[in-house]
Amino acid sequence: MKLRHLAVLVFLNDWSSAAMATEEPAYQLVEKAGEFEIRDYGRITLAETLVKDDFDSAGNKAFSRLFGYISGKNLPGQKLAMTAPVLQQSAGDGSYRVAFIAPAQYSLQTAPAPADAGVKLRDLPPQRMAAIRYSGRWTEKNFREHEAQLLALVKARNLRTAGPVMYARYNAPFVPWPMRRNEVMVAVVAGD
Repeated sequence: MKLRHLAVLVFLNDWSSAAMATEEPAYQLVEKAGEFEIRDYGRITLAETLVKDDFDSAGNKAFSRLFGYISGKNLPGQKLAMTAPVLQQSAGDGSYRVAFIAPAQYSLQTAPAPADAGVKLRDLPPQRMAAIRYSGRWTEKNFREHEAQLLALVKARNLRTAGPVMYARYNAPFVPWPMRRNEVMVAVVAGD
């Protein structure tokens, strides 16, 4: 085996081990059909920021502000572990909410207060979510294709959406796009 190929395999192994150690919110799987899942999540605390920009740029602009929060730009200057996924959803009016999920030991009452006025803490209540997992680039086109697929599957199961669709990114930007884990998710309730 060539040295270059061995280096790539070592890098991918190291990356996959690190990715597996990143905390994700716990959920209970209700249904699975291929890449489509219905999940029940408990309460999740978010650190989020609002960005007025296009879909593809909003996440990049928000990232540094949110990374500052978990890196200690909070009161009392405490570092928080990076979690996955990073969430993005439309806030209307050409704006997007981008959020980091707080580690599970934190709640709205115990998470460090943001020092940046552009970062807010918010709780998502327990909810049932429909989701589709896919790989690929972090583009609006890719998101919209999977969003349409998700909404069609939700409708086919006689469910109603209970909020805007969220885009979830699980990997760091240096991860090759064919290996990236992305999801589209939406809160759902039983249809009429």
